[in-house]
Amino acid sequence: MKPIAELTITAKVQVKSSADDEALLLWTMDAYRQACNYVAGHIFKTHDLKRASLNKTLYRDLRAKFGLKSQMAQSVLKTVMASYKTILTNQKEWIQPSFKVPQIDLVWNRDYSLRQDTFSVNTLSGRVKLGYYAQGMEQYFDKDIYRFGTAKLGWKHGKFFLHIPVTFEVPECVDKDINNVVGIDRGINFVVATYDDAGKSTFVNGRPIKQKRAQYAATRKQLQKRQTPSSRRRLKRIGSRENRWVNDINHCVSKALVKNNPERTLFVLEDLTGIRSATERVRTKDRYVSVSWAFYDLGQKLKYKAARAGGRVIEVDPAYTSQRCLKCGHIEKSNRNKRLHLLIPMRKRKVCRSVCVDWAVGSTV
Repeated sequence: MKPIAELTITAKVQVKSSADDEALLLWTMDAYRQACNYVAGHIFKTHDLKRASLNKTLYRDLRAKFGLKSQMAQSVLKTVMASYKTILTNQKEWIQPSFKVPQIDLVWNRDYSLRQDTFSVNTLSGRVKLGYYAQGMEQYFDKDIYRFGTAKLGWKHGKFFLHIPVTFEVPECVDKDINNVVGIDRGINFVVATYDDAGKSTFVNGRPIKQKRAQYAATRKQLQKRQTPSSRRRLKRIGSRENRWVNDINHCVSKALVKNNPERTLFVLEDLTGIRSATERVRTKDRYVSVSWAFYDLGQKLKYKAARAGGRVIEVDPAYTSQRCLKCGHIEKSNRNKRLHLLIPMRKRKVCRSVCVDWAVGSTV
């Protein structure tokens, strides 16, 4: 029997609402947001992150002051605790999170349920049933395969969006099942440079992306100098726009990598942990680009897309991967031509005399 792995993806749907439903949902989401800030203030004062003690101290206040239902009160505690744990992991200090955006966490079959054409959600005034745009969701209603988790309902640009985590099982790719290996180098001048078992190499040009991000950075710099309410609003808009654009690029690149390779492909990435802090060898003017490039996001998207196609992704030590001969393993600095990105002819190699072929990948700066 093949080993089984669980995979979770997020499905996003837009919810339809009338004027009355919109007011009711926004009222509920605002109460939830205020409750989160209330709990965040308490935890910041007490440094208490124990679920049992927080529930004993704050549960009745959440029900009385904000009118929350029982499950909503429990979800508020979970939401705020998760935010604090993330901050402590990343920042290593106590910083109080601020909840400003209207949103609410909904527990499956308690706060919400989803049918082929109906979204049922709990509010402060009881249950309401709404429609939603169901295109692309039909595949997830097979209960024997897919399971819905705790969803997040958000409000953006005058519309409600429901983000639903969908969990399902996929056969895990083991070593004996692999029929193709693809080495991938992530970079800036080249988003990805790949090399497979057949000796085929491909490059995805990253210079247009780099130029457009530079334009965004220049625009932000000009708006930050103005320090007006309208400039701050525009800063927020273009920041979200750039994030969505980069997210879409990573989706397209990872999807193309999986689609252009056979099933049960092993994708080999460099482990870039700590790359954001490794700036001592990067010119000052290039540091913003190197530390803000979405390497991690591309890797995460490739992992779940490869798993759905029966493949797998592993990460290896990045040291000398661009200088090591693919056949004999010899490391030679001249094996990497950062300007031409071409196969290095045998006659131009200094040390490697075997019949192997060297391949030079793109520069990361």
